[in-house]
Order: sequence, then structure tokens, then C-alpha cells
Amino acid sequence: MLIRPARSEDRAAIWSIIGPTIRAGETYALPRDMDEESALAYWLGADRETFVAEMGGEILGTYYIRSNQAGGGAHVCNCGYMTAAPASGRGVARAMCAHSLEHARARGYRAMQFNFVVSTNERAVRLWQAMGFAVLARLPLAFHHPAHGYVDALVLFRAL
Repeated sequence: MLIRPARSEDRAAIWSIIGPTIRAGETYALPRDMDEESALAYWLGADRETFVAEMGGEILGTYYIRSNQAGGGAHVCNCGYMTAAPASGRGVARAMCAHSLEHARARGYRAMQFNFVVSTNERAVRLWQAMGFAVLARLPLAFHHPAHGYVDALVLFRAL
């Protein structure tokens, strides 16, 4: 699997991944009716580096990395990951996380923090924990899940 910086010609493939995830409203605290232009502006924003994971020329996932805070908190990074539904279970998220950890170290970050992991996203929580992240906090009923109602969100952290 090749993980590389996103290019302008990847926009349609990125939208094909992030659009359905945003619309489902199960894992990201983004408006479910977010339009393509706004979603791509968010995912490809100037405040972050965005990557794609591809195999055989097909983009299977995407992630971004950015400083979690400005100023005195800029040494901790934050990432967001999304995998194409047909690629689920094929190691794409694990490969992107491993890449992001290496890239974060190369950029001089000292830690990585996930601010808002929806607790019902159990597969992701297990993966992040397997990748060395600890659950630091549970935010009670912080996310309104379309099927489960109000559920907790987790803050995860890993030193680099």
C-alpha cells in the first residue's frame, strides 16, 4: 500500500470516501448535510497535510495531520482518518495510522491526540489502542449518534 500526499486530482476520490462517512453521521462531529465543497475545504484545509492510501492506483483511504493547538500546544498533533467502505478490514486504517505516527515524528511532533472518538466506533477504538493510544477521558453523551442516540466520545493520546 502506498501512502502519499493528496493531490488536486485526488479530490473526487477523497470526496467518494469522506462524503458517505459524513452523511452517515456515525463517526465525525460534522454536519451530515455538509456539501462537497465544504467537506473538501475542511479535509484539505491549509492548516493540515492530507494524505491518501492507494493500492493498484485506487485510493482506499485518506487522512490528515495538523497541530492540535496553536502556540504552546503546537507540539501535539491531531489526525482524522477515513477509509472507503469497500476497503474496510483490509488494513488501510492501520497503515495510515502507522504512516501518520512516522510523519508526525519527522515533523517534530512530540505526541498525537484524538480529541473526539465516538465510543460506538469500537473498531477504531480497538485499533487506536493497539497502536499505543490510551483513553485519557470519556466525554459523557457528547455525540448524538443517528442510531444509538446520545453516546460518549473519547479523548485518546499517545506520546511519540
